[in-house]
Amino acid sequence: MKSEIPGLWSGEIFEERTELGVDELCRLCSVDRTTIVQFVEEGVLSVADADSAGWRFRGAALRRARIAVRLQQDLEINLPGVALALQLLEELERLRSRLGRNQPDADGV
Repeated sequence: MKSEIPGLWSGEIFEERTELGVDELCRLCSVDRTTIVQFVEEGVLSVADADSAGWRFRGAALRRARIAVRLQQDLEINLPGVALALQLLEELERLRSRLGRNQPDADGV
């Protein structure tokens, strides 16, 4: 008998040094290539490397791309709004991290 645990999620762990191709990123985010190209053009994603096989993205781009997709699909935010929302979310995360470490910022505050 197979037992299942309710709410159990499965996934993959990607480290910063992991590199993903465009097709891998599309598959993991369930989007087409056009969406990834638009994300790069708008500054939502940064290309880590471009070689003869195409663009390569660091592992952290997967998290960022998935959030961008959710913002577009669930909240119907346009692409410039997605880019701004991601910047604000990252700034919030950075500030929370600093607050947790209780370190002063560059201005000494």
